[in-house]
Amino acid sequence: MQQSVVPELAHTHTSPLQWVATATAIAGVVALSSVVQPDAARAAQPGTGGRPAAAPAAAPAAAPDTAGVDFPIVCGPTKALVEKNAGGDLDGDGRPETVAVVRCDAGSGTPPDGVYVLTQAQGAKQPRVVATLIDPKDRLSVTDFAVRDGAVTATLLGYSSIDVPSCCPDLKQTAKWQWKNGAFIRSTPSEAHGT
Repeated sequence: MQQSVVPELAHTHTSPLQWVATATAIAGVVALSSVVQPDAARAAQPGTGGRPAAAPAAAPAAAPDTAGVDFPIVCGPTKALVEKNAGGDLDGDGRPETVAVVRCDAGSGTPPDGVYVLTQAQGAKQPRVVATLIDPKDRLSVTDFAVRDGAVTATLLGYSSIDVPSCCPDLKQTAKWQWKNGAFIRSTPSEAHGT
């Protein structure tokens, strides 16, 4: 073992009194720092040259609400029922749209779904439908629905002929819609196949 060139210190062991004194000093610094605060109006962030910090960014706009929207679906004596909805900026303008999966509230059976895109202009009182991605006339049911990364994706269940009972769709396909050149373009990542 190598010897230290520094002479032994007079005290190498701490006493309980030293610990109490240290704890009291730290508590005093913490208490004082909570009382003495800079004036919020004059506080500046480091590196701003004494200028006040920039105002926080405005909260992002909320996606349109589906309540009270008149969807283009004919339900007869029943009303339209929004099964699912999700928001996201689909056209890249910085304002989110809402995509809604809507069907007639038939009470039983498997009524077909419609998929609609809603937008709400700044200052408008009510959102409006700007696109129909799936028309209920196509007799499709929508599952695994999502809006992310500027695209709408869904799994669609359908029928190979009018003879297939509406309870038992026999076709399944995935679909993806993206806004390109002023319209929603549908792509089919995998072809329809029997279930």
